[in-house]
Amino acid sequence: MSDKPADHSGPGERSPGVRGVVALLAALLVVLLVGLGLFGRDVLRRMDTIERQLASLSTRADEAAGLSRQAIERAAAAEAQARAAATERELAEAQTTLAREEAGTARRQVASALETAAQAQVEADRLRKQAEAEANRLEQALGQIAETRRTALGLVMNLGSDYLKFEFDKAELRPEDRELLSRIAGILMTAKDYTISVNGHTDDVGTEEYNLKLSERRAQTVRDYLVKAGLSPDILSVTGHGKSRPLVPGNSEQARAKNRRVELGIVNTKILYGKPGAPKTPLPTPQ
Repeated sequence: MSDKPADHSGPGERSPGVRGVVALLAALLVVLLVGLGLFGRDVLRRMDTIERQLASLSTRADEAAGLSRQAIERAAAAEAQARAAATERELAEAQTTLAREEAGTARRQVASALETAAQAQVEADRLRKQAEAEANRLEQALGQIAETRRTALGLVMNLGSDYLKFEFDKAELRPEDRELLSRIAGILMTAKDYTISVNGHTDDVGTEEYNLKLSERRAQTVRDYLVKAGLSPDILSVTGHGKSRPLVPGNSEQARAKNRRVELGIVNTKILYGKPGAPKTPLPTPQ
């Protein structure tokens, strides 16, 4: 039998040492729970801050992406404009080159035209001088046959009563008239580049209509004989003036005899046009 006193503590009763340990553990647990709670709140605060920062970063990233797209679009537009400007510049340079070439061609053409015009003027002056000399020769030669005068259009040969004696109301040629016209034709056949207008006239007796037809018959008679004498019909034209252009005023027999006449208008086309090959069409009758 032992000498230690018997332990009479019940099941729910602990010794003071056990209770201290338990109290210590409980305190530690409380401290741990409190610490964990503070740490958790700090973690939550940090996570919330991080989420806000991430949201801000996402917004800035979206903005940056939008700005980047805009920059890319502006760059593409600028590149397109640059290409268009380069194309326009190339086109403008090509047009400038073409314009310069055309201007050069035009200058050469103008220079050539001026040179040709100068040569033509020299040739025209030469032909006019030659034609003037020929006209002077004809005037002198024809003046020895009948009354011949110079006008602005050329020579006018008056075959009035002193040369061609047309009887009253007649248009026939006498033998001496034919001889005179043959001499005139012989001189004119030596000339070149001439047109000849044959103009018939009458005195003041009779109606205008009758005298007009009579003057045409007289002019036609002279024209036909000149052709028969050797002149080309292509250079001859016929006009009747009736009594509208009297050479001598008055109604005396002497005046009327002088007004019954035929005039030859002789025009040198080289003097008139200044170049060979000028038109041979008949010209207006000299006044």
